[in-house]
Amino acid sequence: MIINRTASQTDLVQILNWARDEGWNPGLQDAEAFWQADPEGFFVATDGTELLAAISVVNHSADFAFLGLYITQPSHRGQGVGYALWQHALQHAGSRTIGLDGVPDQQANYAASGFDLFSATTRFTGSIPATRHPQIRMATARDQPALIAMEAATSGTAKPAYLNAWFTEADSRKTLILSERGTITGCCTVRQCASGAKIGPLLAQSADDARSLLSHAASLFGTEMTLDVPDTSAALKALCTTLGLTPGFATARMYRGPAPRVYKDTSSPFFAVTSLELG
Repeated sequence: MIINRTASQTDLVQILNWARDEGWNPGLQDAEAFWQADPEGFFVATDGTELLAAISVVNHSADFAFLGLYITQPSHRGQGVGYALWQHALQHAGSRTIGLDGVPDQQANYAASGFDLFSATTRFTGSIPATRHPQIRMATARDQPALIAMEAATSGTAKPAYLNAWFTEADSRKTLILSERGTITGCCTVRQCASGAKIGPLLAQSADDARSLLSHAASLFGTEMTLDVPDTSAALKALCTTLGLTPGFATARMYRGPAPRVYKDTSSPFFAVTSLELG
């Protein structure tokens, strides 16, 4: 008998190991920050002995949730195990809008479940020369409200529990601040992964600022970097091309329910998403 249940934090560690095996290359310390976002938002299917499938539906706010980490073990694919867990987990979101970043071979299935295409996101990977910049510093707890507001203005929704944890310094995750006359003008979080490092989010107002943040980040965990850049950030996609980064796979940002509203007057034109797993 297969049981669908809420995952434990130990289960989440195993789920991220699955994600690594799938080639998704999660950060070394993603589990703790993901867990803080919504401890009730991770789900597994189990036969009582082993985990068979996993999914997350994390409630970020009263009106927005994000779906990710949808993985079924190869031995149980095509048997309805994953879809039954999908239906179980979606109930956690209630009436909230749900976002996801869908891989190409699943987008038709997501559309059949009521998700509409919003934009594409392209993964860029490559080496960025490392240069430390004196105007860039490490973020502190006092910076977190401003950073969360900056990210929300650009992504369209606030994710306070998730980003408070994400912006808290860890051994393998650092957030960099670019400021001018005491005002934060840009930031990026860099986290070490099994292979290279990932940037996300990146928030900057100009190409020069984005380049400075990226080159400073490259001095922390190595120069091999990955960024997930939405089509809505054409300026950052162009910069990635200028920097010689290679575009890889693309995902589709899809929403079930009204898409979040982006406040263009306060948003950052150079934007990389925090993670494909939790948005």
